[in-house]
Amino acid sequence: MPSFYVTGTDTGIGKTFSSCALLHTLRGRGLRAAGMKPVASGCTRIGGAWRNEDALALQAAGEPGIAYADINPFALEHPLAPELAARDAGIEVTLPPILNAHARLSTQADALVVEGVGGWAAPLSATLMQADLVRALQLPVVLVVGLRLGCINHALLSARAIAADGLTLAGWIGSHIDPVMARVEDNIAMLRERLVAPCWGVLPHVPGGDPAALAAHLQVPASLE
Repeated sequence: MPSFYVTGTDTGIGKTFSSCALLHTLRGRGLRAAGMKPVASGCTRIGGAWRNEDALALQAAGEPGIAYADINPFALEHPLAPELAARDAGIEVTLPPILNAHARLSTQADALVVEGVGGWAAPLSATLMQADLVRALQLPVVLVVGLRLGCINHALLSARAIAADGLTLAGWIGSHIDPVMARVEDNIAMLRERLVAPCWGVLPHVPGGDPAALAAHLQVPASLE
């Protein structure tokens, strides 16, 4: 199954935007592709249940008919670090509910895009790091690089941390989050030279843009093994 875990150089740099575009790219190849947001903090009450905007976007971009509870097994009310949001809710983020939801999704899709929280080193709980989850799911990692001043440092440190955790960086996506960034093309070229993984594309700065249209900016390898 061509699946991967999407992380970022920071929070708010376009992980969901990129993940939704990836889903449309995979579905455009005829694959049943589904998104997953194992842990999401910052939810609103809809129909008597907590719902997260990013998880809903993944649900909309993916294969129809996927249950929200499988896409987002831990929906936390407060927009805080997951450990703090879970503590406020009186629960603890643990692996079994995520692994069970992932197993159910795997029976309904040919490809899965699993979106993480914040940057790579953002913990899921006091005892659970994102690296632990990715190892349990046995997924390669895709790094979304928020293109702004400092992005080279953030990208290289993130790539180094992923490798140090014994995981594979399959590719990276540039995300234009600063529309007035100086020398952006030079920065992208430097990232291409220095990151060990290939660039899967660069998404333009289009607030509220259509992920299906943005999928045209991505070049995902045919094999993600």
